[in-house]
Order: sequence, then structure tokens, then C-alpha cells
Amino acid sequence: MVLFDTHTHINDERFDADRFAVIENMRRAGVQLAVVVGDAAAQPESAFALADAYPFLYAAAGVHPHDAIKYNDAIQARIETWMAHPKAVALGEIGLDYHYDLSPRDVQKDVFARQLALARRLNKPVIIHIREAHGDAMDILRTADRPAGVLHCYTGSWESAKAYLDMGFYISLSGAVTFKNAPKLAQVAQNVPLDRLLVETDCPYMAPVPMRGQRNEPAFVAYTAQKVAELRGMDAEEFALAAYENGRRLFGIESAAQGKPT
Repeated sequence: MVLFDTHTHINDERFDADRFAVIENMRRAGVQLAVVVGDAAAQPESAFALADAYPFLYAAAGVHPHDAIKYNDAIQARIETWMAHPKAVALGEIGLDYHYDLSPRDVQKDVFARQLALARRLNKPVIIHIREAHGDAMDILRTADRPAGVLHCYTGSWESAKAYLDMGFYISLSGAVTFKNAPKLAQVAQNVPLDRLLVETDCPYMAPVPMRGQRNEPAFVAYTAQKVAELRGMDAEEFALAAYENGRRLFGIESAAQGKPT
């Protein structure tokens, strides 16, 4: 299969001991492209260093809703600087997370709106993280001058997915779609138009079945692609290639040299 892991954290310290081997594994598994997501509230340099080191890796940076309380003009300037990097393909992950409420909800909403406006000004797509906050997220997105983007690691309902699709967003499914207790994600996988669907690992989190409980890694995106293809009644290689091309289109990886399957 030709695969694109559209959301990874292989810059995470949990990969420090074997990062090179993990990257080799992903290539052997058919992962031709991956996006490494950096934390702009800390040090996003690690994501961009990996993108510089490997031609098939790209980078994103933004302030996660957990860290919204840290957002300030200096961090916004840092994001702007990193978005000028030649391997920067998206601003994110940004959004709302009401599960942990590590930043006050009013602050999360304000910072989400500010980063959406920044992405629009910089002409970058956004990677959106929403957890237990779809109503507020849709209210913000409906009134914003929206950039392109993706709902990453989507775990919401089909009804919510339809609303995001109507606003022009892509939907990305993670290993959660392989879990036995995920009937609503099966419905999402079956109904999202093929040209708006992506797959990801969100590694080191959310390892798919049969690797559930292990540290996730980009090679495991193959299991997610296979499950989504099964749910859609499609050939796995056909689905994986479609999702790959969707990711290239969203993130602007256009030329053969940047992302042609090998």
C-alpha cells in the first residue's frame, strides 16, 4: 500500500531511543509521507528538524488547546516564523478540548479563533483537535473566515462530521476506528466522501488493533487504512492511494519530487 500518515508526533521523547528505526519501519510498511506536528507553546524545532532531515517528512506547528493559556504575541510570532519554513504544510494542532480543560474554555475559544485567523492570513491549512466541544467549535468555525483544514483523530458522530464537511473540511481517522466499541466511527468511515478522507496514527497515542496498548508508530497506519477500506467495501490499496492523494492535496504537496509514490 501507498500510505500517508497525516498526523504524527515522532518528535516525542518516547521515540528518542529508536527514532531512526521507527522511520525505517514506516518506509518498509509503505508510508511514503508523514506530517510531524510540533508544539508551538514549547519548542516546535524538533518537528522541523525531522522535516529537514528526511525528504518524505513535513511539519506543522500550532498551540494545542491544552496550552491555550500560554498563547501570547511572542508565540504567535514564533508560529509565523515557522510557517515560512519550506517544509511547513499546516498550522496546528489547534482547537478545543473540554475533556481535560487544561486551559479555561473561554481562553481556548479565543486562541482557537486567533489561530484560525492567522492561518487564513498565512494561507495555511489547519489541523483541528476537537474533544467534547463540537458545538462551540462549529459556532467558531461558522463565523470565522475559514482556512482549509482537517478534523484530526476524529471521534465524533456522523452528524457532526457532515457539518464539518459542509464547511469544506477533511476528516481524518485514527486507530480508534479499529476498536470494537466504535460503531459511530464505522458510520463515519462508511459515509465520508472518498475525496475528503484521511488516515493518521496520532502516534505515540491511539495504536490500532492489533497493536492496541503498544506505543503507536507511523507503520501502524496500515491497519487503520485496512479497516477503513473494509468498512467501505473497498480494496485496501485503492483506498490507501485515495487517502494519500487527499493528504497531498490538502497539504499542498504537489510535485512528484515532493510526494510521488515509490
